[in-house]
Amino acid sequence: MNAVKPLRADARRKRDALLVKAREMFDAGTFFDLRFDDFAGLAGVGVGTLYRHFPTREALAEAVYHEEVAALCGRVRQLQDTLPAADALASFLRGYVDYLDVHRGLARTLATLMATRSSTLAEGSQALERAVLGLVDAAVRDGGIRQDVDGGAVMMAMHGIGAAHDRENWRAEADGLVTLVLDGLNGAQP
Repeated sequence: MNAVKPLRADARRKRDALLVKAREMFDAGTFFDLRFDDFAGLAGVGVGTLYRHFPTREALAEAVYHEEVAALCGRVRQLQDTLPAADALASFLRGYVDYLDVHRGLARTLATLMATRSSTLAEGSQALERAVLGLVDAAVRDGGIRQDVDGGAVMMAMHGIGAAHDRENWRAEADGLVTLVLDGLNGAQP
């Protein structure tokens, strides 16, 4: 098996500049409005550099997606290391709503990409799901939430929150739904 050769520092900076600019365009909701070559100029790199790192718009979008998923999974690990399991789960769910609120354009675009390229992006989605299910399982084991909790239901609530991001009162409704989910997780077992 061939090991991936690490990028030189200048190549890493240029790749990172492209990702930062792509993320900004996602957040602004203009990622698909630009010609693909325009990302190079916006990031201050040459077109050849763009194509060397990301041969297609989809490759650039996928790289942003994978970085975002990695950051969210990293947040889960950090919360697990610093808080009791139930508190870590609550903090992550509330933070996830904050994340979606700040990155509305990114969330909308990635939801569209996931629908059209689900086989390519499934790995990232599965990684985030495993991380969240780990939070749920740890909270159940610690007795911090009900013992009959199904982590899949928590994931369904998260997906529903993300899918409804275009609603007029989305933020208030999303915060309310997270409170409802957390109340249900802490409630009496049937």
